[in-house]
Amino acid sequence: MILVTGSTGLVGSRLLFDLAQKGNRVRAMKRSSGSMQLVDRVFRGNENLLQQIDWFEGDVTDLFAVEEAMEGVSEVYHCAGLISFLPSDFRNLVKVNVDGTANMVNIALDYGVQHFCYVSSTAALGRSEENAVLTEKTLWKTSKHNSGYAISKYGAEREVWRSVEEGLNAFIVNPSIIIGPGDLQSGSTALFGEVWKGLKFYPTGSSGFVDVRDVTKAMILLMEKKIHSERYIINSENVSYRGIINGIADSFGRSRPSIRVGKMLTEIGWRSEAFRKMFRTTKPMITRETARNGQRNWIYSNEKIKKELGMDFIPLNDAIENTCRIFMEEFSNVRK
Repeated sequence: MILVTGSTGLVGSRLLFDLAQKGNRVRAMKRSSGSMQLVDRVFRGNENLLQQIDWFEGDVTDLFAVEEAMEGVSEVYHCAGLISFLPSDFRNLVKVNVDGTANMVNIALDYGVQHFCYVSSTAALGRSEENAVLTEKTLWKTSKHNSGYAISKYGAEREVWRSVEEGLNAFIVNPSIIIGPGDLQSGSTALFGEVWKGLKFYPTGSSGFVDVRDVTKAMILLMEKKIHSERYIINSENVSYRGIINGIADSFGRSRPSIRVGKMLTEIGWRSEAFRKMFRTTKPMITRETARNGQRNWIYSNEKIKKELGMDFIPLNDAIENTCRIFMEEFSNVRK
């Protein structure tokens, strides 16, 4: 039996589809409050594959639920995690990402799980000098550019590496910013929602991006190769945020953003969002951490994963067009 946590998220839902398509029987762990929207989106037209999914309600922060979910499991894909760049969410980030991962690897050790994959993030590599190429050997450094999210993912990785020392056959994947048909209100996919609504601004920085289908493909191939005690950056291309935003705008048939956001506007922007947050319940799109990092250039190497798997990554233009097409079909159906 294969266990997938975070099964209703962007990576988890796509992973369920890929595993089911290969004929695997999967136990999908989800919170009771978790929405099935992304799962329904990914499996649309292939609903018969859902028969291979056994749903299990539970939270990775609940040790007893983790124990029950892990019974009879030989392989684990730990995709569950909290993504937030609000300083006020730091305690929850640690609880879910660090403590939840500790629960997962501890029970995996107790139950004799054979292979374990942890989905981390390139954020957990830390922020070295700007414009330097970050690799799997990049050492974490304390930096003002490390977000609370990055710190929590780094803490989670430490739990995984500790479990490896204790005998668990585990490996880590570090995806860059993931492109795919996720939640338009949160995570990396929120950018698609902002562009659809008519985004006027673009930041000056750059980062790595990758299609969600390449992320799950790499995870499964690494698991099949019985890889352990290694980490792999999963990154297709390093491009500017402006290039990504323009690609989304073109695919949606929207106007490209024309206002360049420099350092001064960045500082004004996140402070304005923080002020407005006091008068509303929704979370701000822009925080101090996202605004400042959006002005910097981060470069990620994909040489190790290409050498290990011989992967040819989906071009980012294709990734953007595929994601926009899925959303536009849904928007069209809603209007009908």
